[in-house]
Amino acid sequence: MNFLVIGYGNTLRSDDGAGQRVAEKIARWKLPGVQTLAVHQLTPELAENIAQADTVIFVDAVATKDNSVSVKIQQLEAEDNNNSLGHSCNPRSLLSFTQLVYGKTIPAYWVLIPAVKFDFGEELSSLTERGIDIALRQIKTRLII
Repeated sequence: MNFLVIGYGNTLRSDDGAGQRVAEKIARWKLPGVQTLAVHQLTPELAENIAQADTVIFVDAVATKDNSVSVKIQQLEAEDNNNSLGHSCNPRSLLSFTQLVYGKTIPAYWVLIPAVKFDFGEELSSLTERGIDIALRQIKTRLII
């Protein structure tokens, strides 16, 4: 199996950089068959990398007002319409674009890490740090099959 982990978000906006941090940590594991990308935002150019994977895992921060560390993992499918593609896109539109251009339907998951701090800076909130640890454990169980 070839896995692609795409962590995205703005590392200069505190918790928003959680996705990139997860991708960077997974890259350090050096697991065979696992490619990682840490990017600022999802762009159509990523479709080529996605088309070469057997499974893709998107990782992002999601704003929450709740203080519980509830990491969510959702299975994703391509959008029905592909009208939302521009300079940046969301995971579903990117999967749709991959289908359109490469003719491939790739199984995908979306890992959402709770975030509460989005001001300028690189320091994460303790909530998001705990969420990253949980997300890493959950992703690792999916990668080592």
